[in-house]
Amino acid sequence: MESLGKMISVLRHRGPDGFGFYRDKSAGLAHARLSIIDLEGGRQPIHNEDKSVWITFNGEIFNYKELRECLEKKGHAFYTKSDTEVIVHLYEDHGVECLRRLNGQFSLAIHDAKQDTLFIARDRVGIRPLFYARAGGSLLFASEIKALFTDSRVRREIDIYGLDQIFTFWMTVPPRTAFQGVFELPAGHYMTAAKGRLAIEKYWDPDFLQDAAPRQEAEYAEELRELLIDSTRLQLRADVPVGAYLSGGLDSSIITALIRKFTGTPLRTFSIAFEDTKYDESSFQEQMVKHLDTDHSGIRCSYADIGRIFPEVIRHTEKPLVRTAPAPLHMLSKLVRDSGYKVVLTGEGADEVLAGYDIFKEVKIREFLAKYPDSRFRPLILKKLYPYLDNSPVKSLPYAEAFFNAGTNGYPAMYRSHVPRWSTTAKIKPFFSDALKEALRSYRGTDELTSFLAADFCRYDSLSRAQYIEIRTLLSGYLLSSQGDRVAMAHSVEGRYPFLDHRVMEFCCKLPPAMRMKALTEKYILKESMRDLLPASVVKRTKQPYMSPDSKSFFCENPPDYVQEILSESSLRKSGYFNPEVVSLLAKKCSRNQVLGFKDNMAIVGIISTLLLHDIFIDNFTSTDNIAIKRTMEDGRYAAKV
Repeated sequence: MESLGKMISVLRHRGPDGFGFYRDKSAGLAHARLSIIDLEGGRQPIHNEDKSVWITFNGEIFNYKELRECLEKKGHAFYTKSDTEVIVHLYEDHGVECLRRLNGQFSLAIHDAKQDTLFIARDRVGIRPLFYARAGGSLLFASEIKALFTDSRVRREIDIYGLDQIFTFWMTVPPRTAFQGVFELPAGHYMTAAKGRLAIEKYWDPDFLQDAAPRQEAEYAEELRELLIDSTRLQLRADVPVGAYLSGGLDSSIITALIRKFTGTPLRTFSIAFEDTKYDESSFQEQMVKHLDTDHSGIRCSYADIGRIFPEVIRHTEKPLVRTAPAPLHMLSKLVRDSGYKVVLTGEGADEVLAGYDIFKEVKIREFLAKYPDSRFRPLILKKLYPYLDNSPVKSLPYAEAFFNAGTNGYPAMYRSHVPRWSTTAKIKPFFSDALKEALRSYRGTDELTSFLAADFCRYDSLSRAQYIEIRTLLSGYLLSSQGDRVAMAHSVEGRYPFLDHRVMEFCCKLPPAMRMKALTEKYILKESMRDLLPASVVKRTKQPYMSPDSKSFFCENPPDYVQEILSESSLRKSGYFNPEVVSLLAKKCSRNQVLGFKDNMAIVGIISTLLLHDIFIDNFTSTDNIAIKRTMEDGRYAAKV
């Protein structure tokens, strides 16, 4: 039981409202509770009627009321009002197929004592994390890697192939993580463990095959609207107040507008503003606050703020980053918690399922350039890309033509949509040490990525292929992780995502491509479906992705103390990941506040975050806070022992 206490103690930030334990001869479960539904009951682990099936669960099941009603009609007896207990009884009836009936975001583990099996699973798009490792004949699993590291049998060592993947795709391809011997259960998958054998299966994948006759545009718009209204209503279910993020962009504005018009929930909103006006969207936020009459709070983020909290961000993300964007969101979740809220709805996911990014416009532009090589509209079309970037590749039209019309640069042809981004990110790799370059010389991260794709991937149209890659890589592995769960749960805040209701996603995937992006109008059908709810200026506004200052956060007027130390020659040589001479030149360039392009900005963030990761988890990791462990065990005294 002490080992369970250590593991769950380091996850107190995910659930500070109570702790519970279950232990029998072959399995042990522990839980840190963030009480949102059934505040008085619902303590986990939860069991079935004869205590032969036990569950520990992180997340929410939004259709739990409807499922419970059906289960009670079948004779199941409940002893809590929680959504967690619904899963236990659903598993009794349907086994692993219970996952297909859940509308939610979750990671879960079920121990079936009669069958002596363990069943762990993760939601369809990976909103909630789940990691595992094998150690000394035991299978360990947890919501965060740091819990696995409390067991001394789990080796703490950076995975150089994971590092290579992050410095290409921004994420690691599951099951690989940033640490050797530690694995991530992929989104939409489950694992069964029995008699020492592990089996992993996929139960859900985005499907973009067009299998229905086209309908009228108005029909698509109406159905999307109704799905989003229902999804938003479901995701407001809670026994605590629920707020919303309001960035000033289209997606968060839609969610807040749906809350205001179609529910009785008080509208409490939160947002980030930046001192650097290049990243600031506060004027649009203020417009929506006035339009919807919300009770609003915001924070203003400076360069120094980002640099100061970045080590704490890395402690929670548990992987290197190539952008600082998670840091302001870490600050925002603290504001939410300090304001007395545990739950927020966000607009995340709309860009991926409805083609909202410029990377999707690139697909259509490349096809146009290839089809009409002599068109006089070429310069005008290229100027539609990245208007919000100071160093946009379209500033020089000859360069833009070469950049967007380039080949696959050694990547398999199926990935052409993402080659420009990956090639730019991979320019960080020349900063690697000679030893690391040699170790990675024959490694190709796309080999692992290819095995991760849907069987029908090559049958999708080009836009759908690009969207599928984005959903399975950047959305699951970065946006919902480093910018989502990890920085929100750092302050015990649960993010919810109405656009990622699986019904909404499945509907959007089946939309004709022209309904997702009409000409170069991104999220076309979404705008049509919500036009009457929002100011025209918001609907017509050019997409501006959320970003934050990068290199300037570490080389500002009051730089954080740790930067000089970890970028020192001795520190770089000791860790062995990067070339000290080349990094020194980059650091000098940053300190002179020269205008930096994508490569240099990503490189300095990637280098600093990798060195912080090494310092926190390799050199200085500790799980020996005996006072915290003792308090956790005492808080979990209601735990069951079998």
